[in-house]
Amino acid sequence: MIRVYVTVNHGDHAHYDIKLDTPTEHDEIVKTDKDIDILLDKREDFLDGVWIQYFYVPEEGFVIINPSKESHVHSH
Repeated sequence: MIRVYVTVNHGDHAHYDIKLDTPTEHDEIVKTDKDIDILLDKREDFLDGVWIQYFYVPEEGFVIINPSKESHVHSH
């Protein structure tokens, strides 16, 4: 499954990344509008309200933001 996780927490904002992983007891499995399951660690406050977008243009990649927190846009 795809996991979104915090790589660096600066206190007022966080940096995000994605990787393939298996669920643990601390995870919430969130289904996207495209029926893709995403793993989020329930203990990480900066993952609460995170948005994950996939774009094809101008190049393919993910953008991860959290509009409910002060966060920076991260592209992958």
